[in-house]
Amino acid sequence: MKVVLFCGGAGMRLRGYSEDVPKPMVTIGSRPVLWHVMKYYAHFGHKDFILCLGYKANVIKDYFLQYEESVSNDFIFSDGGRKLEFMQRDIDDWKITFVDTGSRSTIADRLRLVEPYLNGDEMFLANYSDGLTDFPLPQMIEEFSQRDSYASFLSVQPRSSSLDTVHLDNDGSVRAIKCMKDSNIWVNGGYFVLRKDVFRYIKPGEELVYEPFQRMISEGRVWSQRYSGFWQCMDTFRDKQILDELEASGTAPWRLWKNGHKNGQPVAAQAVVC
Repeated sequence: MKVVLFCGGAGMRLRGYSEDVPKPMVTIGSRPVLWHVMKYYAHFGHKDFILCLGYKANVIKDYFLQYEESVSNDFIFSDGGRKLEFMQRDIDDWKITFVDTGSRSTIADRLRLVEPYLNGDEMFLANYSDGLTDFPLPQMIEEFSQRDSYASFLSVQPRSSSLDTVHLDNDGSVRAIKCMKDSNIWVNGGYFVLRKDVFRYIKPGEELVYEPFQRMISEGRVWSQRYSGFWQCMDTFRDKQILDELEASGTAPWRLWKNGHKNGQPVAAQAVVC
């Protein structure tokens, strides 16, 4: 199944890390977050990627044109470096289509502009390219395929937010103040399964999950998969710190290709405390 990745954002809330690169190219460990997202999909057999480029598109193009396998793979060095034998490879079997969708385009416009590259596929995957999870993707695809919905997304609970939720009565009396993770709030996790029917609902200049999704919601065509396991976005400096720390620990939950992930079941997630 093809995977559309939205890679055109500037990452305004990550100033200091994303001024010289697009947000998806901010690194987690030795690799950009975009690479981690792509490895997640490749782990489940989805290796045909369409990159919706925008801000500093050349950085993403150059990264893959000059891709260095030795950064994340074991290898044998011999003959003074004239011979390298890799123990495994990252992207040999990936197909990546690079499409410049403009630096100021909305997500819906980016999706609309890459429609021709989907070749009329009935279903496809999409992602914001800035969040990581250990969710068993086949479960969501299977459930969605049996529904008459046109769009679906992963609903998650923001566990690392520094914000507290305030529960008020009508007169302003405070009933409770809770850490975000304890407030039963669900947000869009940015992992989509879509049908080609969504293109009938998109008009130029709209945001995907607002106007187009609202039209589909009014017809009962949008479904969401709840997931209370590991999910972490990379919107702020603190978010990046959390992901870097998990990566450095050697037990990053989203690294299913390294963590002995079996039978579609994720490994245990590490809790993040507010």
